[in-house]
Amino acid sequence: MMNELERKQIIALVKREVVPAIGCTEPMAVALCVARAAEVLGRTPGKVEVWLSANILKNAMGVGIPGTGMTGLPIAVALGAIAGKPEYRLEVLRDITPQDVEEARRFVDDKRISIGLKDGISEKLYIEVCCREGDDEAVAVISGGHTDFVRVERNGQVLLDRQAGVEAGEAADAPCLTLRKVYEFATTAPLDEISFILETARLNKAAAERSFAGDYGHGLGKMLRGNYEHRIMGDSVFSHILSYTSGACDARMAGAMIPVMSNSGSGNQGIAATVPVVVFAEENGKGREELARALMLSHLTVIYIKQSLGRLSALCGCVVAATGSSCGITRLMGGGYREVAYAVQNMIANITGMICDGAKPSCAMKVTTGVATAVFSAIMAMEGRTVTSVEGIIDEDVDQSIRNLTRIGSQGMNETDRLVLDIMTHKHR
Repeated sequence: MMNELERKQIIALVKREVVPAIGCTEPMAVALCVARAAEVLGRTPGKVEVWLSANILKNAMGVGIPGTGMTGLPIAVALGAIAGKPEYRLEVLRDITPQDVEEARRFVDDKRISIGLKDGISEKLYIEVCCREGDDEAVAVISGGHTDFVRVERNGQVLLDRQAGVEAGEAADAPCLTLRKVYEFATTAPLDEISFILETARLNKAAAERSFAGDYGHGLGKMLRGNYEHRIMGDSVFSHILSYTSGACDARMAGAMIPVMSNSGSGNQGIAATVPVVVFAEENGKGREELARALMLSHLTVIYIKQSLGRLSALCGCVVAATGSSCGITRLMGGGYREVAYAVQNMIANITGMICDGAKPSCAMKVTTGVATAVFSAIMAMEGRTVTSVEGIIDEDVDQSIRNLTRIGSQGMNETDRLVLDIMTHKHR
């Protein structure tokens, strides 16, 4: 049985990793870093210099910025400098006004922003900002996590330096997870300790419903919910899972000012880990406790896999997030640990290798592919069917299969990552 200390560590981990976010988390993390540097500077900067890891640049190039009707990093940087509130973390631009947007447009037009790749770093999530005004300058650095400041300084005076020993300190607080431990926690922890996860259901389903009332991105969710749902896909739990999940992603990637609950630094991961589970539970008459435990199983599975994959990689996050939702759906279908492990094996066997080519409106299509596979994998698991260890990258031990997946994503696809970025930055426009 899990002891109280272990339970508390896991709860703290989930609360760190499952947090509200408005807009795509990569440009929001950049805006957050700019806002912190501007705050330390003490006034609106005249010049902002930004240096980024390739993965941050890739994920911020093609996504809408909330409240602006614009795409990409420059407007996010300008708004962070002018009106960002660092205390809001990944909701840093929550309070922007139309006047702020107009001022930010002028800031961009006046060419007061420079953005470039940071050379010589191995960290895939790295943001460095220098804000200057007159003789004063302030520097802020985020590294490792979307809201993890590791250095802050003003005019050469160091105000924060967490680079030395930060990883060891964080590792000491992080529980050592396995899929069985994830399952045990989700299914046995006292309900009052895990019921906070139900907030993910409220936020992320509301994002989908708001998307149906608007026209966001490629409109995939709205399309699937319309005539096609009845004429082609059928008015079913499955079609509703697809339309609601893709709808929430449509709105988020298009830059709607709609908060979602993220997972491991990604709003799309939070959506894909939440919405399929919520829709399945509601349409099958499941109660509050069943939903809470299924959501916890889904979200904690994602967190567990991301621990070895890393925050950003060449592997599309929907592969990981949909694996979580497949576990949650399997549990709601009545499956135990064996069936949940089967669902994970089926997911890894099927969609490992889907590339991440940045955050953008078409992410809704990838998320829909992922959650469709989640349902198929859960159905197979409940029928006692699983991909076996003689097939491909699947190991008899499900935790080893997970490590095989994350090794491919974090190591094997590095050259893919470089090639994707090269293609994205050299397209004729």
